[in-house]
Amino acid sequence: MQTAVEHLDSALRTKPVQAPPDFSLVLGGPLFYLCRRAHLAGKALGLLHREVVAISLFVWLPLLLLSVIEGHAIGGGIKIPFLHDIEANVRFLVALPVLIVAELVVHRRISPLVRRFLDRRIVGPEELPRFNAAVKSALRGRDHVAVEGILLLLVYTVGLWFWQSQIALGESTWYARAEPQHLHLTLAGYWYVYVSIPVFQFILLRWYLRLGIWFRLLWKISRLNLHLSAAHPDRAGGIGFLGGSSYAFGPILFAEGVLLSGVIASRVVYEGASLLSFKMEVAGFVIFFIFVVLGPLVMFAPLLERIQRKGSAEYGLLASRYIFGFEDTWMRAGTPDTRELLDTPHIQSMADIGNVYANVRQMRLVPFGSKDITFLAVVTAAPLLPLLLTMFSLADVVKLLAKVVFR
Repeated sequence: MQTAVEHLDSALRTKPVQAPPDFSLVLGGPLFYLCRRAHLAGKALGLLHREVVAISLFVWLPLLLLSVIEGHAIGGGIKIPFLHDIEANVRFLVALPVLIVAELVVHRRISPLVRRFLDRRIVGPEELPRFNAAVKSALRGRDHVAVEGILLLLVYTVGLWFWQSQIALGESTWYARAEPQHLHLTLAGYWYVYVSIPVFQFILLRWYLRLGIWFRLLWKISRLNLHLSAAHPDRAGGIGFLGGSSYAFGPILFAEGVLLSGVIASRVVYEGASLLSFKMEVAGFVIFFIFVVLGPLVMFAPLLERIQRKGSAEYGLLASRYIFGFEDTWMRAGTPDTRELLDTPHIQSMADIGNVYANVRQMRLVPFGSKDITFLAVVTAAPLLPLLLTMFSLADVVKLLAKVVFR
């Protein structure tokens, strides 16, 4: 007769393990719920266009109106009128909308990836509790009020200090009159410094936070006993789909490229700097952001290296046994009957084993490839292409592109 302890133990073993909650990097946090209450965002980002228009106009339109009132919109005897400020306008009219639209892209591309660990049986039942705990921890970090509160504090302290000391021009512009020792802000400048810039910095920092949450989740998953195979066709043990996650962050890198393009354009147009003098900064910028997105995936390298080494040994042994058996059957038993050999699946099986072993030997030690690196580099550098117009005319650029494409 089964004892009560044995009955309880049997029930615990047969009880299905709870599936992880739906994961999203963007459907949460104080700002998200605030936008939902203001009907600027739907439950699944269905009203995102409202958020794009509302936030962009909130940070940009007052700058235009106040600049018009003060006579600094297109003239006013200052070095840089508002509508001529390339850096400010591309920040709020291009980079900011892209950062907001990126929420939809990230949600649609990143959310299914967590489920793939289960659908592809990469995370087995014995590791599911730890996997669920990692997902729930990531969701708590996304939704924590204090985290976004700290970001807000940073933009009004470190962010403002950095802008005033490193970015603000030391000459009279639409947002400030240059005076000894400090800048005297205009009316538009007060809105720019204490509203527009902090809003933009907050949204940008929130993306950095989300990147950190995503990579922390991946780090926890990489510590699990994952079920990977060196023979998997993706040549990354079965987690090659993680390289595709980099595509989700393409809009964020594009926005970063827009910011750099605006800064360089302002320096070239208004300070007479040479575009070529920024070539090292541009190269370093592109490399840095590729590393930001793909670098953390290297955390899977030790696991993939072990899988590849184990797979090479196991599939090498299997291939040797099969080939020796093939030779014993068809090569060392006298002259083989070619017609009989062609009627058997042995030749095709040997070819299949060769293909599998080739996959094992060519397995990557990181879950991304050169295609992913190229995509991120192109997306990050694309906003910098219009800067060529500071060196060449539009007709020259078109001719150059035509020669490259049609040569």
